[in-house]
Amino acid sequence: MDKPERNRVMLVDDHPMWIDALSEDLTAVGFEIVAVAKNGTECLQRARATKPDVLVMDLQIPEPDGATCIDILIKEFPNLHVLVMSASGEREDVLRAMKAGAKGYQVKSASKEELIEGVRRTADGDAVFTPGLAGLVLGEFRRMVSVARAHNDEGPILTSREVEVLRLVAKGLAYREIAEELFVSHRTVQNHVQNVLRKLQLHNRVELTLYAIDQGIHDPNA
Repeated sequence: MDKPERNRVMLVDDHPMWIDALSEDLTAVGFEIVAVAKNGTECLQRARATKPDVLVMDLQIPEPDGATCIDILIKEFPNLHVLVMSASGEREDVLRAMKAGAKGYQVKSASKEELIEGVRRTADGDAVFTPGLAGLVLGEFRRMVSVARAHNDEGPILTSREVEVLRLVAKGLAYREIAEELFVSHRTVQNHVQNVLRKLQLHNRVELTLYAIDQGIHDPNA
């Protein structure tokens, strides 16, 4: 099995046996576990020190909780891919995680194979959900877009360059990769993304991806 390109993973959970088992399973398929943490303080410290590609974490950890950690780290490291693995599948927990910036959400009752595949897909930039949760997130996303459109009958107007940046964000490209493809600076890409977020009244890359899919802008083969 090929080694994942974005293979540096950090695990955050306050159950040592869970971390040990997941670490062993991920290492066996080519991931490198660069750090583990059992609470929010350790999570922030060790993520900043190791700068993982993928952060796999529970929400119910000693303070600061998982959603708070995700929100802080995504602002510091916009290209960090976060997958929540939690015992809870409650609507409030799922939406908190996604609004904080997580790319996906899996419940721990999933099979070992499903959890490993979830980490692999998250590393590739996909939005990963336990069956049933994707519809919940998409429904909330569509509600937010409806609220945004209520302030503008024709919907938010994006420039052609903003649409192009949105399409590349939805493909999972990092800002650096988008800048190289469009022959612009990293800062220019960041500015375009912030403008799109403001116009659409969205919060993060995950919501931008959902918007692109919903509007037919996202073409995974493009």
